[in-house]
Amino acid sequence: MSANAQLPNSMKVIEISQPGEPDVLVAAERPLPELAQGEILVKVAAAGVNRPDVLQRRGKYAPPPGASDIPGLEIAGVVIGVGVGVQHYQLGDQVCALIAGGGYAEYCKVHESNALPVPKGFSMVEAAAIPETFFTVWVNVFQRGHLRAGETVLIHGGTSGIGTVATMLAKAFCANVITTVGSEEKRQASLALGADVAINYHSEDFVEQTKRATNGKGADVIVDLIAGDYLEKNYQAAAMDGRIVQIGTQNGVVKELNLMPLLLKRLTHTGSTLRARSVEDKAQIAAELAQKVWPLLERGTLKPQIFKTFPLEQASQAHALMESSAHIGKIVLTL
Repeated sequence: MSANAQLPNSMKVIEISQPGEPDVLVAAERPLPELAQGEILVKVAAAGVNRPDVLQRRGKYAPPPGASDIPGLEIAGVVIGVGVGVQHYQLGDQVCALIAGGGYAEYCKVHESNALPVPKGFSMVEAAAIPETFFTVWVNVFQRGHLRAGETVLIHGGTSGIGTVATMLAKAFCANVITTVGSEEKRQASLALGADVAINYHSEDFVEQTKRATNGKGADVIVDLIAGDYLEKNYQAAAMDGRIVQIGTQNGVVKELNLMPLLLKRLTHTGSTLRARSVEDKAQIAAELAQKVWPLLERGTLKPQIFKTFPLEQASQAHALMESSAHIGKIVLTL
């Protein structure tokens, strides 16, 4: 590995001391990660906070084999070391990256193919808010959900990190957007981001409102982080040949599910997780984002919504905020 400066022997990280509430996140010292072939070492300036980090902290989402046990799935920072065989980045480059773990730290390693340049005009905080949500939305809404221009997408959790990005990307590619949200403030925020219709699920039935907004047709694509009793309602809200993409299960399992609507409407119900995918899979997603989404970011068409930042040492407070669901957009840790 080469580096442009003498590196320290250790780094500050946030560890999960044991499964539990946010206060189990504690500061610690660790050795710097060692680079394998094709990897770069990034001095982290900012790291995004995501729902999988919360699940990992609670002991419900273990890192995939070989990944760091330090939480954090997305970072932005400066390349300060390059491993053997690295071709696309050099010392001093500003990058953001999707990682399988290790983001809550002063330094983080990543395979160069899973990193992308910080978009022109973006701060490190904004760049750190891109990878996890943009990779996830691209895979699920466009690759698996096959959303096309002119179609309607129903996005549950419209003001979450995923929901805000899904709204902006769907609109950028000329789809109609319906979201579900939990308050009037969030409804207004979702509409401001470009949603055509935002449904307050506390006071309105999203099946009924989706049908009304589509003249009875239903949504062509449904993006669901909720599961539980939403599953059967999604089948009701879906259009003929609709695609339902499951990217979370916040409401847990459902004991009974009537599959007849799935048969009658020729629905596709699929799902995926991103974290355990291979470096090669993630590289292919990164290449598509570089080609199709990065120009929109650099033109200012899209920008991640930053709700609040916390210093790395206050990761527990960032997690508490995420679990309160009071945020609109992304929560980011800064170093």
